[in-house]
Amino acid sequence: MHRRVFSYPATFVTAVLVTVAGMHLAPGNPHDVSEKALGSTSEKAADHRRASPAGDRKESRKERADQKSYGIYVGRNLTADGSVMLGGTGDEVSSHWLEIVPAEDHPEDATITVGVTDEATIPGSLTEIPQVSHTYKYISMNYSEWAGFPPPLTNGGMNEHQVAIRDIWSPSRQELVEMAPTPQEGPQYSDLARIGLQRAKTARQAVEIIGNTIDEYGYSTYGGNSHFIADPQEAWVVIELAGGQGLWVAERLGPNEVRMSYPGYIQEIPRNCREHPDYMCSENFIDFAVEQGWWNPDSGEPFNVNEVYGEQGWNYRTTPAEGKFVAPATIEQELESKAPVTLEEFMETVRDPRISSDQNGYGQVAHLRDGIDRALGQLWVSPTGSVTSPFIPYHIGVQDEPAEYRQHRYLTKNAAETYINPAYAPQEATTFAGRLFKRLMYHTCTRPKEFYPEVHTALTAFEDDMRREQPEVEKTARTLIEAGQRKLAQRYLTEYSHTQAAEAMDLGESLVSSIEARVKLRYGIPEPPNSENINGGGFEEGNFVTCYRQDNSKLPNGR
Repeated sequence: MHRRVFSYPATFVTAVLVTVAGMHLAPGNPHDVSEKALGSTSEKAADHRRASPAGDRKESRKERADQKSYGIYVGRNLTADGSVMLGGTGDEVSSHWLEIVPAEDHPEDATITVGVTDEATIPGSLTEIPQVSHTYKYISMNYSEWAGFPPPLTNGGMNEHQVAIRDIWSPSRQELVEMAPTPQEGPQYSDLARIGLQRAKTARQAVEIIGNTIDEYGYSTYGGNSHFIADPQEAWVVIELAGGQGLWVAERLGPNEVRMSYPGYIQEIPRNCREHPDYMCSENFIDFAVEQGWWNPDSGEPFNVNEVYGEQGWNYRTTPAEGKFVAPATIEQELESKAPVTLEEFMETVRDPRISSDQNGYGQVAHLRDGIDRALGQLWVSPTGSVTSPFIPYHIGVQDEPAEYRQHRYLTKNAAETYINPAYAPQEATTFAGRLFKRLMYHTCTRPKEFYPEVHTALTAFEDDMRREQPEVEKTARTLIEAGQRKLAQRYLTEYSHTQAAEAMDLGESLVSSIEARVKLRYGIPEPPNSENINGGGFEEGNFVTCYRQDNSKLPNGR
């Protein structure tokens, strides 16, 4: 495969030199960019399935029990370049697509719709809350369905101030779930992630915004949730609890820490969590637990959030959860042993076959760095589970998404019920990146011992080239910005990402074609037994596509 990118930096450097020399270069000059590119579980904890609400609430959907998200953080003192790294994925079945949301000004009376509908596991009603006057630009992966949670949904992403957010499940104890009022009201996990990206300049501010929003407008949930929030200095874990009591708590993670959330957890906190600089919590957070008899302040025991408010009988950190084949503590220890951690090593952890599989809707790695221009904030995104799809770098200066990575009807809610909106026909006619790399995953993970090594080698070689290019890419963009050509820098960064996205599609097509041809010649494509349902996966542990095999765990890089 011939990579096409190397001509572009030279083109733009020439444009910069002309500009710096005092000659006018209009942004639309055909010599600066091509118009084509600028177009539009091996072990399982006992009794930790999602709790089913009592009374008139809908029965918890078994098919959703193992669809959850994970996040991983490495502090800046433990990374090779002094950056903060936050990565992970959203584990949902439905269609996922890249979205670059511009900054926007809003009228004084603008509102946003938040909450869940009566179709949610714990039924709710939608409400309106005020929008702020200005929202920041951010990059995200949207998705199309979660029962009772109106689309498009998001697990987070990264905004123009390098505030990165990851939504991660965190089940509350059964008594809290049963305590939830119906209908519940207030923002849910996706609303809170989006509000944080739109409004926060720092991770701490995002936590304050989320906490204040819950305090003022309530909270809607399927049974408890959390958010990982990071910036170039630090990270925070925020846990939002079920029960309708407005319970939330946050813990600061510093520069010397590593954390994996699956699910989100906080352990011991001080009783003065509202005054402590490394913690935040709702006003009632400690007192409510005492009132319920879940914690005795006279016992001498520390207040452990996981033990007091989390699902009982389960240490979130040390026990592998559904759909993953390794405990969060193990991932944390492995990353600590690698310190200083490189960007490549961090990507490899997010892609680890023990945690990346068909459950992943995408993969993300936020590379958060001090002292860079706002346009150069960088989010690496894979179009589906990164175990078999490449990370592609998108700087915050990128202006739009490649058509192949935008929304398509594959796995989109209600797609089978209607004909396509004609306005979307040209976009739908493109090859959908998510579907392409799902095909690669299904072929590869059916026979991982045979095919995964070559797929892994191809993906990492592709990413190695892009990582090596970043200093030159960013130097070119920075030179343009310093020369007063910010719009031209944005166009350049857009062209760069579009080019890499196109190269990724070429790579995916080549790998799929090659592996599929060999599969057909060697094994054929077997017809499943009549007893099997094509939509039957995910009900039982291990009943989903994964490249991990307990009897073949030594995949590339020791996995």
